Amino acid sequence: RSSYSCRYFVLPCCFFDFHGKYSRRQSKKTQYREYLDFVAQVGFVCGFHVEEDCLRIPSTKRVSLIGKNRTHPPTESALIDKQITQFINNRRTCTVATCDRRVGFNHKGHCDGVCEETGSELPEDETETAGTTWMPGFQPREKVQQLRNCASLPREFVDDVVLNVANLLLNAAPQKSGSDTQSENTNTWNQGESLSLKEVAEHLNKETLKRLKSEYGGLQTLLKNNHQVFEVLNGRVHIRDWRKEKPSSKTKPEAKRRLSAEAFKTRLCWFFIHHPDGCSLPSESCPYAHGTEELR
Repeated sequence: RSSYSCRYFVLPCCFFDFHGKYSRRQSKKTQYREYLDFVAQVGFVCGFHVEEDCLRIPSTKRVSLIGKNRTHPPTESALIDKQITQFINNRRTCTVATCDRRVGFNHKGHCDGVCEETGSELPEDETETAGTTWMPGFQPREKVQQLRNCASLPREFVDDVVLNVANLLLNAAPQKSGSDTQSENTNTWNQGESLSLKEVAEHLNKETLKRLKSEYGGLQTLLKNNHQVFEVLNGRVHIRDWRKEKPSSKTKPEAKRRLSAEAFKTRLCWFFIHHPDGCSLPSESCPYAHGTEELR
């Protein structure tokens, strides 16, 4: 709808309609094939000869759809625009149960959450016109999406939270049974206790929690990002014991095993630096560097 000369490339991924999740209608086709046909139908309704291609990428969703040529002359653009509006309204009726009526549609908005799209953008002076003419109240998302997965948090802040949570687990009141007491003699490395995410959060200060709540996943995401130190299972946080980690299922030649153990230590071992008992693994077995002299 941006212009008659518009061309597009679309790589369908997640199964979404204009106003919610895509609902299957043909059980004889796979969900992926049915969805590809739906996206191709959208292109055809918009007046394009839709071509299909398969990309050479390592993904199960690698079928792309391309619209380069129109099925109608420029003089019929107004008629096609009415056809598009009717198609959108019909799809909206089909998904009324899951529809958010505040969400609109335009030539780019329909791909939000559906696909990765490249193509011509509307000039700034036409963007507002598109929003008011094609679907009143449409609010496009920002062009620059802010990363909110805890990856952009300052390193000092993350290190401080990791150290606080680790000390909390190490100093937590032990809940040991008789069998645990017997095994204590054979296990001198302190793995600490496990606590629920709620219990961990209760021990963090308000400013830290406020900062984490602004990130997707919050505290849990931060702890999972630091998988060298923590293991989060069923909503409980544990200190990771690298002695219990299963070796790689891939069998490597001796030379490659030796190379991976010696040459790829690019990060310092957190346990070697911070844990009161040091690392549970000897230097030659630990995937992290015990001291800067081991870094590569």
